[in-house]
Amino acid sequence: MHKILLAALVLALVVGCKSTDTQQAAPVEEGAGTTAAPGAGGASTSGVGSGGVSGQPGGSGAMSPLRDPRNILSKRIVYFDYDSFVVKDEYRAMVEAHARYLQANRSARVTLQGHTDERGSREYNIALGQKRADAVKQLMLVLGATQAQIETVSFGKEKPRSEGHDEGAWAQNRRVEIIYVGE
Repeated sequence: MHKILLAALVLALVVGCKSTDTQQAAPVEEGAGTTAAPGAGGASTSGVGSGGVSGQPGGSGAMSPLRDPRNILSKRIVYFDYDSFVVKDEYRAMVEAHARYLQANRSARVTLQGHTDERGSREYNIALGQKRADAVKQLMLVLGATQAQIETVSFGKEKPRSEGHDEGAWAQNRRVEIIYVGE
């Protein structure tokens, strides 16, 4: 009896949590400031005025926020404590900024690469690296990114950031790197 209730509860939770697409097409600005509904036929660009489109995010000649060293989005590494996959509070603002960027740029994609230090077996470290990447992914999903935008992979101890054999080196190796696809 308990199994049936548990199965019904899980099913109700899954169905109740299903998201729906609420995005609507944005109006398209035509030549001299008039607005037309999307798909209303014909396209016109003037390249003049405030409605122009440039090839880079943020406008003409602007640096991408992902590459601007003054922007939190240029920070891409989340470090972890020994044998832990809990995202530390000090990295939550950075992860939130990346999640908000993904939410605002639905075509953007990231790969979250989980890493560990050299201690522990290969199998254990692959699993721990995956748990770290998944923890960052879960946080990003809660903050607005979508499943389709995030891929996770674990390298375990195979790609150390630092080759040392002390706590300083190990601390640099316990990390998740946020890699934007195509950048």
